[in-house]
This record gives sequence, C-alpha cells and structure tokens, in this order.
Amino acid sequence: MPAVSEKGLKMPQSPIRKLVPFAEDAKKRGTKVYHLNIGQPDIKTPKIALEAVKNNDLNVLEYSRSEGSEVYREKIAAYYKKQSIYVNSEEIIVTTGGSEALLFTMGTIADTGDEIIIPEPFYANYNGFATAAGVNIVPVVSKIDDNFALPPISEFEKLITPKTKAILICNPGNPTGYLYSKEEILKLAEIVKKHDLFLIADEVYREFTYDGAEHYSIMQAEGLEEHAIIIDSVSKRYSMCGARIGCIVSKNKQVIDAALKFAQARLSPPTYAQIASEAALDTPQNYFDEVITEYVSRRNTLISELEKIDNVKVAKPKGAFYCIAELPIDDADDFAQWILEKFQLDNETVMVAPAAGFYSTPGIGKNQIRIAYVLKEEDLIKAVAVLKAALKEYTS
Repeated sequence: MPAVSEKGLKMPQSPIRKLVPFAEDAKKRGTKVYHLNIGQPDIKTPKIALEAVKNNDLNVLEYSRSEGSEVYREKIAAYYKKQSIYVNSEEIIVTTGGSEALLFTMGTIADTGDEIIIPEPFYANYNGFATAAGVNIVPVVSKIDDNFALPPISEFEKLITPKTKAILICNPGNPTGYLYSKEEILKLAEIVKKHDLFLIADEVYREFTYDGAEHYSIMQAEGLEEHAIIIDSVSKRYSMCGARIGCIVSKNKQVIDAALKFAQARLSPPTYAQIASEAALDTPQNYFDEVITEYVSRRNTLISELEKIDNVKVAKPKGAFYCIAELPIDDADDFAQWILEKFQLDNETVMVAPAAGFYSTPGIGKNQIRIAYVLKEEDLIKAVAVLKAALKEYTS
C-alpha cells in the first residue's frame, strides 16, 4: 500500500477540533454541550458586511488580483492609519484567512530546517503551519504563575542559533489572553535588530483589549521597518470567521515580493469574502464598544466562577477572549474526552480544549485547558457549574 509522507504523519491534530466526534455523540444522546473549546464568537457579524454581499450586482464571479483587490487594500491601509500604523496598499497582501498569511510568511522567510522562536503556550495551529513549511518551532516557556508575561529576553537569546529566522508572537494572545506591553514589544524589537531576525506579530485580536490597556503594534516601533511582519484577519474583529480573509503586512519589499509569489500560486483570495470584508471596515466604533463591554463582562464572570472551584488556577486575560485554567488533574486530554463521553449534569456537559496542544515542549500543559468565553454570561455560569461537578466526580 502506498505510504503517506513523513510530513503528513507529523502533522498534529487540532486540540480544538479533535474532540468534535465525542461532542456530536453527546448531542445525539440528547445532552446539551456548552462549547468553550473554540473561538467562534456568538457576536453578530456587522449587517453592513452581510448586506454588501446580498446587494452586490456582479454578473461574473471573477478572480481578484492575487494580492487582493486594490480598493480593499487601500481601505485596509486607511484602517491601519487610524491605529497609528502607517502602511500603503502595496505593503499589504490579502490572504485566505490569517492561516494562509502565516503559511505564506513561514514559506517566505524560512527554509526547511530553519527555526522560529515562539513564546508558549501559543495558537495550536502554529505547530501545523510550521510542519507544513518544514520549519522547526523553538519554544520559550511563559508561565501561568506570571500570568503568561513575556519571558526574560535572556531566555530568547539562549535559543538563537544560525538557523533562527524569526520570533513570532500573538498579541493579544491566543490561548492566554495576554496583552504585551509597549515595553515588552520594544525589548523584542531590540533583540531582532541585534540578531537581524524578523519579528512576526499575529495581531488578529487587536481591538480586544481590556481594563484601559491599549494595543501596541510592532509596526509602531521605530527602526523595525525591515524586520516587522503583521498577520491579520477579519475573523474575530468582525465576527466573520467563515469569510476566510486575512492579510500580511510588511514594509520589507523583499518579504512582500516573495509572499506575492505564494499568493499567485494559489491564484486569488475569495471575491465575495473580500466584498464583505471591505464593507466591514466601515463598521462604526459603537459596534466595538458594545462588543468589548460584553467581553469584559464575560471575562469577569468566567474568572470569578472558575476561582470558586477548589485547586483551580486561572490566568486573568488582558485581551482577546481566551484564558488558560490549570485543573487538579493529570491529563486534560483524558478529562476533556471523559466529560463528553461519560458525564452530564442535568443533561448538560461542556467541551474544552486541552492545553497541551498549545505547547510544543512535551509534557507541559497536560493539566491545563483553554477556555473561550464566547458564550453569554448565563451560559458561562452554567458551563462552569458543570465543570466544577465534573472535576469533583473525576477526581474522587
């Protein structure tokens, strides 16, 4: 029988999606499942985006330009200007989601066997993108006891080798909800300039910052013009995960020129989704004000309820809509499957994402889960009550 590739065998399963069959079985048994496992917001997509697709007058659904439509890229540049990020349309490549932006970026800056340093825990699919690109992830551990703050710069410098091509951060972070401060970004800026590396920032949660904190982009740091690459997406910002529209942003012309060749190979990003995303850029500020107020309430409710459970440790997010909780168990993968297969409280159960898949260091995070607080508050309270009862039974 023909064999699949070594790369195919090494491609990791998604810790977010691998438990779906068990959740579906639970639903077939009539059990309600609270989905705390995936960052799919329940916030309504702005009407202006949906109406743009409904009301378009296209007669032929044509290819767009490989780098994305010029009008859309110009509007993206105008959006960034409002964020004090000064780029032009030629410094933007529209991609099929932030996922493709990450794949193109890794393919652009690194060859097989090259290394990218990433603070862990990190977005689980970075593992998959790196495997697909033949890149090695070199983790630097951030800790729940430090609320997942940036590890000391000395820890990064220990890991830099001739194979190191970049440092990659997610800011605000998935899965931790950590928001890097301006001071932390400037420390990273110094190290990438010193060692002539790229600094890649996945900034898809830029708008979601709490408690008066402000997002500081790597593109706002002086002297990083040739080093900085932003990964972005409409998925979370406008609750448009299904649109699959993202972008790469860089002032480094070589990076943009090389990434464009990857974009040309896949032809073009989806036309209807660009129409929706272009319209979404006109979403009024009050939409975000309401969304952020809602997420702050959800975060506060979730953290408060989790802290009521004995021996549960939780980091308080400063942004995005995720948190990591450490449970009094040995194996969160086993627990996450067990709670779907064998536990229910008043015919309800929960689906969580085991956190080990958000690390690349073996053995770390096995007693942690990621929770996405994308449900309304009353459902979060019920979900945590189920989690509390399940932990009591599982550990007894």
